[in-house]
Amino acid sequence: MTEDIEITEIKEYLGQLVPFDSLSQESLAKAAKGLRISYFSAAGGHVEIDYDNPQLYVVRTGSFEVHDKQGELLDRLGEGDFFGYPSLLTGENVNNRVKILEDGLVYLLDLELFKLLRDDSKIFDRFFNRAHAKRLKRFEKESSSGTPLNITIESLLKHDVVSLSPQHSVGEAAKLMSEHRISSLIILENERLAGILTDRDLRSRVLANGLDGETLIADVMTKEPCRIDKTGLLFEASILMSTHNIHHLPVVDGKNVVGMVTTTDLVRTQNNQPIFLIGEINRQHNLEGLISISKRFPALLQSLIEADARAQEIGRILTLLSDSLTKQLLKLAHLKYGAAPFDYSWIVFGSQGRMDQTAGSDQDNAMILARTPTPEQEQFFKAISEFVCHGLDACGYIYCPGEIMAQTDKWRVDLKTWQQYFSQWINTPSPEALLNTSIFFDMRLLDGNEALFEQLQQHVLKQTKGNQIFIASMASLAVSSTPPLGFFGKFVLERDGEENKVLDLKHRGVAIVNDIVRVYALHEGLNEVSTLARLEKLLGRNILSKKDVKNLKDAMEFVSSMRLRNQGEQLKAGKTPNNYLKPNNMSRLMRHQLKDAFEAVHSGQKGLQLKFTRGVF
Repeated sequence: MTEDIEITEIKEYLGQLVPFDSLSQESLAKAAKGLRISYFSAAGGHVEIDYDNPQLYVVRTGSFEVHDKQGELLDRLGEGDFFGYPSLLTGENVNNRVKILEDGLVYLLDLELFKLLRDDSKIFDRFFNRAHAKRLKRFEKESSSGTPLNITIESLLKHDVVSLSPQHSVGEAAKLMSEHRISSLIILENERLAGILTDRDLRSRVLANGLDGETLIADVMTKEPCRIDKTGLLFEASILMSTHNIHHLPVVDGKNVVGMVTTTDLVRTQNNQPIFLIGEINRQHNLEGLISISKRFPALLQSLIEADARAQEIGRILTLLSDSLTKQLLKLAHLKYGAAPFDYSWIVFGSQGRMDQTAGSDQDNAMILARTPTPEQEQFFKAISEFVCHGLDACGYIYCPGEIMAQTDKWRVDLKTWQQYFSQWINTPSPEALLNTSIFFDMRLLDGNEALFEQLQQHVLKQTKGNQIFIASMASLAVSSTPPLGFFGKFVLERDGEENKVLDLKHRGVAIVNDIVRVYALHEGLNEVSTLARLEKLLGRNILSKKDVKNLKDAMEFVSSMRLRNQGEQLKAGKTPNNYLKPNNMSRLMRHQLKDAFEAVHSGQKGLQLKFTRGVF
C-alpha cells in the first residue's frame, strides 16, 4: 500500500514536469514504476556515472553543476532539471562531470524506459533532442577561438619576449627579426619598455631615408608606444590599435613587458561586432550619427548575454563603448569650438570609472584644468563640457541626478581645487563627504593630460593610505546597507516604483561589494579602480585571505550576471532596464545561489567591520 502511494506521488510529480506532461497516463505510470531513486550527498563530490548503462537523471531535490572534460561549466541544475540525456540520445560516452552542490534526490530512468517514453510522445522526444542540440551549439560557441569577448591578451602570448636595447644597430634588429620571423621588436632600456621597432619603421625611417645598417635603433624606433596590460581583452587591444592606427601593441604586466599583440591576432577573431561599433563611432562627424549607433547598444547587450559572456566582460565592453562615444564627442566639440587654451583632463567616476557599466547607466564625469581659467577661458570649457554631456544624454547616458558632470561648474576646476575637495572629504568625513566616496574615489582618466590626473590620484592615495579615522568612517558606511536576507535565509523584499515586491540587485548587492573593496584598496593605497582588479592586488597583502577574495569575486560575478540578464529580459520586453528583480522569476536553484552570494557579501561586511570599525563606532 505504501509503495502504491509513493508511485502515485511520483506519477503526479512527473505529470507536472515538462516534457513528462506530454506523456499518456499509461506511459507516465510506467515511468513512475520503472525509475529508480538515488540519493546524492554533496560530501561525495561528483555523481558516479555508469557509462555502460546510460540513464536519464531527473533532479527532484538538490542542485548540481555539469562540467565538460576540460572543466568548463556547461549547466547548473536544480529541481525539475535533467542530465545524462546526451549519452541516451547518441549511444556514446559523453565525458561530462556532474558536481554535487547540494544534497538531493534524483530519479533515474534507464535506456529502455527512455526509448519507450520517446516513442510515446513526439513532444517528449523533441524536447530532449532540442536540449542536446542547444548544448552542442553552446559548446561549439564556447570552444571557438573566434570570439574576442572572453579572450584575454595573456592567452594569446605564446612566445618569449624578443628584444634589443636602443643602442643596438638596425642591422642587428633586422637580423633578429628575420631569425624569429617576427614583424616587430620590443626595445628595452634598463628592463623597461623604451619603444618598439617594426618592419615598417625599417622601410620608412631607415631605407627610405638612405640610412645604413649601423644606424642606432634609438634614432628610428617608435618611442613611448601605446601598451596594454596582459589582463586586458583582445577587444580593448583592437580599440587602441584602431584609434591610433597602429599594428603592434606591447603587452605589459605592471612595468614589465611580457609580449606583443599584432593585427594578425585580431584577424584570427571572427566575431567583431563590438569592434565594428567602435569603428563606426570613430567615423561619425555629428551627434545624429552617434545617436544612431547608440541605439544598437541594447541589441549588442542581448547578444553578449545570449553568448554567456561573463558579467565582467560585458561591463568592460559596454564601458568601452561609452568611452568611445565620449572621446568622439570631445573631438566634435573641439571641431566646433576650437583647441583648448591649455591642458585639461576629462575624468570619469562610478561605474564608468570601474568599467562595469550596465544598461541604463547615467553619466558621472568631470574636468581637471591645468590652471585657473580667465572668464573667457571658463566659457570655452563650459561650452565643451555642455556639448559632451548633452551628447551623452542624447545617446542614452542620462544626466547624473546628482549633477556630478563636467558641465556643472563645481566639477570643472583646476588641479589645486580638486586636491582641496578630496582633502576636505578625507580629513572631515561628514555624511555628505562619505556619500561622495562611492563615486569620486572610483575615478579614471578618459582623455586629456595624463599628468594632471596622476597628480590628483597620488594626492588622494597618499592621504587615504593607512588613514584610520577616514577608513573607519568609510567602513561604517559600507556596512550601513545590508544584503536583502532576513532570518532563516528568507529574502527581504522592497517595493519598486510600480509597487512590485523586488530585490534591488545594485544597491543591496553589487554596490556593497564595490564599497567593501574600495575601503581595502584606499587603505592599501592601490591605484586600481576596477573592483576585480583591486581584489587581485589585495591578494598577498595579509589583509584579505584567498578565500575572502574568491568569495567576493564569485558573489560579484553572480549578482552582476543576474542583474544584466534581468536587464536583458526587460529590454526584450520593451521596458526600461532597471536593477530590480522579481524573485518569482527565479528558479529554485537560482534562489539558492543568490542567497549564497548575498551571504558572501554579508560575510565580507562583517570582516570589514571587524578590521576597521571596532572601537570607533
